[in-house]
Amino acid sequence: MGLEAVVQEIQQKGRTEADRIRHDGMMESERILRDAQRRSDEIKLQAEHDVARQVEHVLAQETSSANLVTKRATLNAEKELLDQVYGAALAAIRKEPVSFHEHALRNLLETAKAEIGGGRVRVNPADRPIVEALVKEPGFAGFTVGPPSEIEGGLIAESADGAFQVDHSYRTYLDRVWESSLRDASDILFG
Repeated sequence: MGLEAVVQEIQQKGRTEADRIRHDGMMESERILRDAQRRSDEIKLQAEHDVARQVEHVLAQETSSANLVTKRATLNAEKELLDQVYGAALAAIRKEPVSFHEHALRNLLETAKAEIGGGRVRVNPADRPIVEALVKEPGFAGFTVGPPSEIEGGLIAESADGAFQVDHSYRTYLDRVWESSLRDASDILFG
């Protein structure tokens, strides 16, 4: 299943969940409004001269409360779905072929070389053979392979003296893209 299919499936689930939450919110809102109307009728019987002001106040308060409950539930559902999209994107990247990861790790190692010169490189266990082969190349001679790291992909490099560490993990890059594109992703998923 491709990334687009995963995203479309999650988008459809998101829309369905958002519709359900909106419907539930509307039902709750209607119930609250019915209760508010009942209370306003009781107020009319107790104090005729205060009815207009109190009814308006109660209805406004209850409508605001109902809208807040609906909005909170919708936002929680949207956040949960966005978290699922994030996880699916990270999983889809991890499922890319070895050639993708080899190309990505080569580029990330070049970036780390420009930043810290050389040092120790840590990757996840699946990518370790790729990095072991890369550090044997003359262009990456200043690097050694360190212990495995619990990252989904990419690499973490530490300078030889241990003073600097650069995080070029897939999660770090996805976080940057996610933060800069969150509004667009939300608009696409939830209109």
